Amino acid sequence: MDYPSNVKRNNNNSTLTVALISVLIVLCLAIQISPRPPNVEFTSLFTFAVGFIFGSVIGGLFGAFVMFINGFLSPWGFAGLNMPFQMAGMGLMGSVGGFYRRFAYERFSTEFCVELAVLGAFLTALYDFITNFGYAIFQTIMGVPFHVALIIALAYGTPFSVIHVVSNAAIFGIAFFPMIKAAKKTLMVDKYG
Repeated sequence: MDYPSNVKRNNNNSTLTVALISVLIVLCLAIQISPRPPNVEFTSLFTFAVGFIFGSVIGGLFGAFVMFINGFLSPWGFAGLNMPFQMAGMGLMGSVGGFYRRFAYERFSTEFCVELAVLGAFLTALYDFITNFGYAIFQTIMGVPFHVALIIALAYGTPFSVIHVVSNAAIFGIAFFPMIKAAKKTLMVDKYG
């Protein structure tokens, strides 16, 4: 008699997990297509948090999937050949979230917030480099020498990257811990808070 109750509890947890991930996907996409300043976004935070909560594989798949859908719906236009690089960069963000959980603090502290802000800034800079690299490859396909295309992509991307890095550092440092606390209330995160 104990077995069916265990199965039901596991199914409820699985249902809750799928529901939370689905809501976060929709939320990320809604934020991505809503009017906002360029490169100020919350998708990186949500992707990192999904990796932190559910592990590297789920976080990586979450990030790649969100960027795949965003590549078609973005108000900035179709991502085209840059889409795989956006997917790889955001997938990396989710995967690192899963790895980070192993080393994270168990309680809220100033050091935790600062560490997350620095990590968010680093991962965002890495994401921007990956996507700029993808754009350089696209330009190389169009006939521009690769080294010139990479320099142009990095030069044109720098102002947007600075905005992206600074905003994500602030978002990670301020919003990550409250987000994990909210996830704990859904009984999915048992280690933090």
